[in-house]
Amino acid sequence: MSDKTVNRRAFMTAAGLAGAAVATGARAQTPDPLITEVQPWNKQLGDGVQANPYGSPSKFEKHVVRRDVEWLTVSRESSVNFTPLHELDGIITPSGLCFERHHGGVAEIEPGKHRLMIHGLVDKPLVYTMDDLKRFPGRINRAYFLECAANSGMEWKGAQLNGCQFTHGMVHNVWYAGLPLKALLDQAGVKTNGKWLLAEGADSAGMTRSIPIDKAMKDCMVAWNMNGEALRPEQGYPLRLVVPGWEGNMWVKWLRRLEIGDQPWHHREETSKYTDLLADGRSRRFTWIMDAKSVVTNPSPQAPLRAKGPNVLTGLAWSGRGAIKRVDVSLDGGRNWTTARIEGPVLPLSLTRFYLDFDWDGRELLVQSRAMDDTGYVQPTKSELRAVRGVNSIYHNNGIQTWLVRGDGETENVEIS
Repeated sequence: MSDKTVNRRAFMTAAGLAGAAVATGARAQTPDPLITEVQPWNKQLGDGVQANPYGSPSKFEKHVVRRDVEWLTVSRESSVNFTPLHELDGIITPSGLCFERHHGGVAEIEPGKHRLMIHGLVDKPLVYTMDDLKRFPGRINRAYFLECAANSGMEWKGAQLNGCQFTHGMVHNVWYAGLPLKALLDQAGVKTNGKWLLAEGADSAGMTRSIPIDKAMKDCMVAWNMNGEALRPEQGYPLRLVVPGWEGNMWVKWLRRLEIGDQPWHHREETSKYTDLLADGRSRRFTWIMDAKSVVTNPSPQAPLRAKGPNVLTGLAWSGRGAIKRVDVSLDGGRNWTTARIEGPVLPLSLTRFYLDFDWDGRELLVQSRAMDDTGYVQPTKSELRAVRGVNSIYHNNGIQTWLVRGDGETENVEIS
């Protein structure tokens, strides 16, 4: 078969597709050499199955990466990078794009030497190896979001960072496999006066947090697997605690010790840190739950509008109180709201994906989203939040985000009164 014959057939097919494209709003080009002519990748063999024993994204997706903001912290060992929310779709975050937050850098732990100890106010102190845990009956799989309490923390005093990766990117959502924490605590036998649990990590920071025993028994997990494979080192390999719906610093990574006590420990990360400073100088403490929140990921500053006509707005919503029930979207700064279409699974304590199809005629837009969960909680405006909390806090900012889309499609982080 000659190249001329191939090109003619390709052109005839393309012409038919172009005619159909007009009806769907796609760009019709006749002729387009990229479809009418055989391209290099049609003419040569690609790499075989052993070329990349562990798969990686296409080289054309090399821009889809976690990014940090160097001036946020003194060192990278106690810092954060951000999930590129504007580059993702669906509800599951790829393991290699889950944001990182460390207090002493990534611990590199040999799983065969790792141990988990349960002690304190228990009938029988126990020490588990990783093999012990993986043989334990009752393994479960759950999808949960993990959000840092400081997510959106730079925005308390006004619009600061220009991109939803930086304003909202300290959140991810993955499938965890492991054991209900309750199963291990039941085997140890929690004494009647055991009301609190102290979780401790094996990293150099010795991260610790106090957790009420009721929460530990309700839905917490010890997990060694995310998205079908072992935890990544930066996500706590070989073992981490999962505390669904609660602030991310409680999800202790590199989990090595659980101590049962009769009162909270009041360690550094729950006294000088992870408390909410109010306008009058007092602080709220033990504000664990991540309230309902949402963000439009496209359009956003890193994902501007590129064409007039049909467009798809999309974003994410989540709540630490339950499942997302509804998401409303405004294109005029909150004057008018339209209920978005929720697509994909709606799971409790998990990210939820929403869409709104719209036509854009080039006028300026003020894009917002507002989430409601199944408890009836409605995401507040930033003004409503500041009226209660002031502007001195860092943590638990779940106010409604506004993006200004200009006439050329460029988009920026703004606030409106």
